[in-house]
Amino acid sequence: MIINMGPQHPSTHGVLRLEIITDGEIVKDVIPHMGYLHRCYEKHAEKLPYNQIIPYVDRMDYLGAMNSEHAYVMGVERMLGIDTDIPKRIEYIRVLVAELNRLASHFVAIGTYGLDIGAFTPFLWLMRDREHINRLLEWVSGARMLYNYIWVGGLYYDLPIGFEERCNDFIAYLKPKLIELQQVIIDNKIFIERTANIGVLPLDLAINYGITGPMLRGSGLKFDLRKVDAYSVYPEIEFDIPIGTGAMGTTGDCWDRTHVRVAECFESVKIIEQCLDQLLTDHKRTREFDPQALTPKKIRPKAMDFYARAENPKGELGFFFRTTGNTDVPFRCKVRAPSFVNLSVLQAISKNVMIADLVAIVGSFDIVMGEIDR
Repeated sequence: MIINMGPQHPSTHGVLRLEIITDGEIVKDVIPHMGYLHRCYEKHAEKLPYNQIIPYVDRMDYLGAMNSEHAYVMGVERMLGIDTDIPKRIEYIRVLVAELNRLASHFVAIGTYGLDIGAFTPFLWLMRDREHINRLLEWVSGARMLYNYIWVGGLYYDLPIGFEERCNDFIAYLKPKLIELQQVIIDNKIFIERTANIGVLPLDLAINYGITGPMLRGSGLKFDLRKVDAYSVYPEIEFDIPIGTGAMGTTGDCWDRTHVRVAECFESVKIIEQCLDQLLTDHKRTREFDPQALTPKKIRPKAMDFYARAENPKGELGFFFRTTGNTDVPFRCKVRAPSFVNLSVLQAISKNVMIADLVAIVGSFDIVMGEIDR
């Protein structure tokens, strides 16, 4: 039989249609169909100046908008040759808000994954804690999810007075909650039985398909662009890269991918604490600090082809720019969306599984359709 899952099925995480060829309960083949949420990002980018593209970048992976902005803005700054002039306070603020957003993105990934396979409580807990992050980021930028906060050459505005202290309070509140999350999801017998040895992604297959982010690290490879490319102030910050080891089943299974995301939440907390420490001591706020001091009025890079990338919550987000040198509008701005590349491996690892397990496999990918259809 041919069965359609989606395009409006809640477990497809957006308008994704899966065409499944089944033999009884067993999936023989699965073909993903995309294009139901086309945002035309790349066409918009060919019509707008560089600084006006940032709100459109937000709307691709709308769960990790700060991270996407960070990647895009770093790329434009490198093309202009001003990336080494950015003040340290701006860099630490960027990393702080990006890591807060990484936490929020992982909370949605883990919470909705619990829902996919029948666990309701973790979803409610994680939405509650994500709400605190949304309020913090709204205080910074004025928006809950689509921020337009990280600008080329700086920031829209400095942190509000008292933000660092409020953020410290939130981290103190969150630490025991993450341990609770570990116990109720990762160490849960039912969750382990539902995800261990399911959807195994071998490392060589992951590399061949260009998989990045928690999915690649879940398969056992320590590859994180924050360490590999050492961008922004990440080289000055201490944190680990969690990987899947097959502790409950096989390396690269659904359990490993979820375990990596939960472990990354602990690492993000470490990064946030170090950023707050720097922002309250060596790089604290002064009257003279102007976050828009280096923001160019007209952004006109030289003629070149340029690729910039960064580690988003879902993997490597890359921007390929082609510029002509005589205008402030890019000739081309192509996006390498991690969700799109990660979804491509679905067919290869979903043969001969149960239909219910296919839901568990898709959920473990942590995809956002806004980014896949761009």
